[in-house]
Amino acid sequence: VQLQASGGGLVQAGGSLRLSCAASGCTFSSDAVGWFRQAPGKERELVALINSGGSIYYADSAKGRFTISRDNAKNTVYLQMNSLKPEDTAVYYCAADFSGSGSHYEYEYDIWGQGTLVTVSS
Repeated sequence: VQLQASGGGLVQAGGSLRLSCAASGCTFSSDAVGWFRQAPGKERELVALINSGGSIYYADSAKGRFTISRDNAKNTVYLQMNSLKPEDTAVYYCAADFSGSGSHYEYEYDIWGQGTLVTVSS
């Protein structure tokens, strides 16, 4: 079972990126998936999550700018990030919670992707 996060890169402030989290070796549709990020010198934080029932949570920093979605046929979860700010610069990780409920706590996630770097220049 593996998660592969991709889609990071360098973008100017105000720009957009779409991150993808592709799962292999498991049925993704029954899992909750969270996107976390870790900025330099800071703790990892939850950005958004989508649970197995389709319920969605966004951190305050992401509300109105980020959209999480899933394509169960492709076994992939996306994070569309618009109106990016320099403070969004971080390594973004996706993680799967096999319970499906969607936890706000990273220790309750069962598997993690490798992270993808997002750099937003001012």
